[in-house]
Amino acid sequence: MLEKKDSLVVVLTSGDKEVAMKMVFMYTFNSRLKEWWDDITLIIWGPSAKILCNDHEMQNYIHNMLENGIKVEACITCANMYGVAKDLLDMGIDVKPMGPVLTQYVKENRHVLTF
Repeated sequence: MLEKKDSLVVVLTSGDKEVAMKMVFMYTFNSRLKEWWDDITLIIWGPSAKILCNDHEMQNYIHNMLENGIKVEACITCANMYGVAKDLLDMGIDVKPMGPVLTQYVKENRHVLTF
């Protein structure tokens, strides 16, 4: 029998930098550093894509997350609406249709937090 991994998916939809920096990014990053979860994915969705692409401090945080093994994904539809798909890709973010992906995460019984 395979050992079940503790998987966390954090969905950031808020266009509020303070929510992103002071809660979502801190928790997600510390979850990796302190090994609270085996597998961590951050999803950038909606207005969060726009603020991320306009803020170097947030971009640096994302870079550190990627370097520390956190998967970062973004919704291609939202990214295209805001004209930032290329910017997200250039940051190393996996930009793709997220509806089916999030649905699969939920069906796999991953822990999903949304902000």
